Amino acid sequence: MDLQERVTDLESRLAFQDDTIETLNDILVTQQRAVERLQLQITALLKRQEEMGGQFETSEEEAPPPHY
Repeated sequence: MDLQERVTDLESRLAFQDDTIETLNDILVTQQRAVERLQLQITALLKRQEEMGGQFETSEEEAPPPHY
């Protein structure tokens, strides 16, 4: 293999790697946005749960229903 063929092969590999890196970066950006959306949703759900507070909690002082 002469020098020109080796350089051409290396240039081809570099172009392929550049394309692969760009594709992976695009996927990473998309995933990061999805993670950020999920974090916002979790925060909103936690806030909503705190606002609802003890609405559905039962007090330990309450007597059990008569059928027990």
